[in-house]
Amino acid sequence: MKILGLSGSLRAGSHNAKLLRAAGDLLPPEAELVVFDGLKAIPPFDEDDEHTRPDAVQALWDAIADADAVLVATPEYNHSLPGQLKNAFDWLSRPLADSPLRNTPTAVIGTSTGLFGAVWAQAEARKVLAAIGARVLDRELPVGLADDAFHEQGHLSDEDQTLALAGILAELVGEAQQSLRPARAAS
Repeated sequence: MKILGLSGSLRAGSHNAKLLRAAGDLLPPEAELVVFDGLKAIPPFDEDDEHTRPDAVQALWDAIADADAVLVATPEYNHSLPGQLKNAFDWLSRPLADSPLRNTPTAVIGTSTGLFGAVWAQAEARKVLAAIGARVLDRELPVGLADDAFHEQGHLSDEDQTLALAGILAELVGEAQQSLRPARAAS
């Protein structure tokens, strides 16, 4: 089973990329996390270009289409999700009926250097993903004070947060397995 990880942060030392790596370490052996690293190359959404997707957009489209589930880790910018992440979601929504996110099990987690752990950004991301048609888990993982939230090895420092992340991942994997069963029965 392939879970596509998507970090809403573009910076090299991203706490959200670190959170995705921590999630990958908690997945069961039958699941692998593949992190998409091309978000920075996606151009601004423009309806004039939606019928001929730019290569970077097509790469994200294909990566999601090839995945069994999606795990988004988002920081919070100005009490909302980062513009580049929202921009990518806009590209993925056109045309809506063909979106690779449609019916795809998806979870949203996040970390920020503030106290609240990107709670508002996670809520905004879930709202947008649901509008696109993703099967979004109604869960969140707010990891605040990100500078101190991880061990040197990359794992979360807080045991309760680790357990919560493991629970979200188990639910996401379960949703993805349910999606795979009808496809396997048909073949």
